Amino acid sequence: MKILISADMEGATGVTWPADVRPGAPEWQRCREMFTSDVDAAVRGFFDGGADQVLINEAHATMRNLLLERLDERVDMLTGRHKDLSMVEGVQYGDVDGIAFLGYHGGAGMEGVLAHTYLANTITGVWLNGVRASEGLLNAHVAAEFGVPVILVTGDDITCEDALGYAPEAHKVAVKDHVSRYAAICRTPARTAADIRTAARAATALAVRHAPVHAGPHTVAVEFDAEHLAAAVTVVPGVARTGERKIAYTAERMYDAIRVFKAVTTIAASAMEENYG
Repeated sequence: MKILISADMEGATGVTWPADVRPGAPEWQRCREMFTSDVDAAVRGFFDGGADQVLINEAHATMRNLLLERLDERVDMLTGRHKDLSMVEGVQYGDVDGIAFLGYHGGAGMEGVLAHTYLANTITGVWLNGVRASEGLLNAHVAAEFGVPVILVTGDDITCEDALGYAPEAHKVAVKDHVSRYAAICRTPARTAADIRTAARAATALAVRHAPVHAGPHTVAVEFDAEHLAAAVTVVPGVARTGERKIAYTAERMYDAIRVFKAVTTIAASAMEENYG
């Protein structure tokens, strides 16, 4: 049994504001230890439950946040950027039996601590086939296309509610309760580690590959906070403006849809100027 962990940071224990997840900030240095604690707890829980292999894919910002030396020695970690499937890299090779979304968060335009979709601000909404989409929903559709079930989701309470829509059977652990975009009622790392390890152990029973789900075509719509960003991303073939600040595109496979989304967000990020966006 091989488990893949997609590890994001905004939904980690103790994280409530931008500096907590901004690489290099003093607050990030402190919070990356709690992030590592969450991930290590899941790793140990999966091995407790009978997993033979656990691979962590770092999925936040620079994708160089976890403290490798603090992790269970049995685990492997994929760290660094520029991966084909970004947050769910590794799911496409046919050897993963279940995937966990750790430290996830609400999507752009939704409630939730540090809610966003790929870009911290800038994007005000993403829809997949007409349904407002978080990173969790997008990534779950990619995983399904390779026959891999989502078995565990951690984050704030809003994240766990969101996961009911795309992974109803998955075990869920709320490490904090949303108060506002930049405030939460947080549990201590000792408590969240215990809860995550217990949930991960139970979640291994769900790690059973199923037939790939080919549900295309998939239409992705994105709304930005400025019209020039919608104009900028139309350089990507197949991406068209559908409004002053909105674009959309269609792909037969989620594999392609998520890669186009990565291109769109990368171009939008490069089209922003300091302060004015």
